Amino acid sequence: MTAIPQGRTRRASLVSAMCALVVGMGLTGCGEDPDAGTNGVGKLSAAQIQAKTKAAAGAVDEVRLSGSVVTSGHTYTLDMSLKADGGTGSVTAEGATFHLLRVGEQLFLKADAAFWNKEDGKSGEDGSDTAAADKLDGKYVKVPTGDPSYKKFSGFTDKDLLLDGLLSLHGSLATDGHHEQSGVRTIRITGDGGSGGKLDVSLEGKPYPLRLERAGGAGTLSFSSWGKDFVLKEPAKDETVDYGKQLPTS
Repeated sequence: MTAIPQGRTRRASLVSAMCALVVGMGLTGCGEDPDAGTNGVGKLSAAQIQAKTKAAAGAVDEVRLSGSVVTSGHTYTLDMSLKADGGTGSVTAEGATFHLLRVGEQLFLKADAAFWNKEDGKSGEDGSDTAAADKLDGKYVKVPTGDPSYKKFSGFTDKDLLLDGLLSLHGSLATDGHHEQSGVRTIRITGDGGSGGKLDVSLEGKPYPLRLERAGGAGTLSFSSWGKDFVLKEPAKDETVDYGKQLPTS
């Protein structure tokens, strides 16, 4: 019998132990193809993966988007369900949370009295501002299309506008290994080594984007419920207030 050098035995034992650790962590085992049984986009270049995920996202009408977005020095926390002709969900900014609903061109905003008091500023001596805010409490307020806030608020409900602006990484693109998001295998692509953003793309089914870290620490977003339909309709008249041509001063 030929003796096996002790050093080789130790190396073999170390490799076996490392493989066992990798498998135990739920990652790909040693010698296995990490793209086996996937949709195959993991074998593409980063630029091709980005193009594929944009195409997949644009090909379906519905998606749920949640997380944070930092823009113009403000942080917005979003939980929005979006489709081709509108969206619904909540937005939190500067400690205030409000609900947005858009059906076609009709945009509605719902918030509590504290939100409207803050928007109006201090109440008048006669309490008229507080009384007005109380009337708006919990009601869907129709946002006039000519109001300065219409464009900003409606942007949170526009699927194509949001995704077009979010899914482009900045700088030189590269792949950054295989990962997992909520139990789904992903391939990660980055811009400028991560400083230009990180995007996890599903390796199962369609190559939908599942998680995005925006460039420059400008927020982190998760995407889910791709292609899952939901009801989108205008609120009942008794739940709606038409404030006129302009909302209370913001």
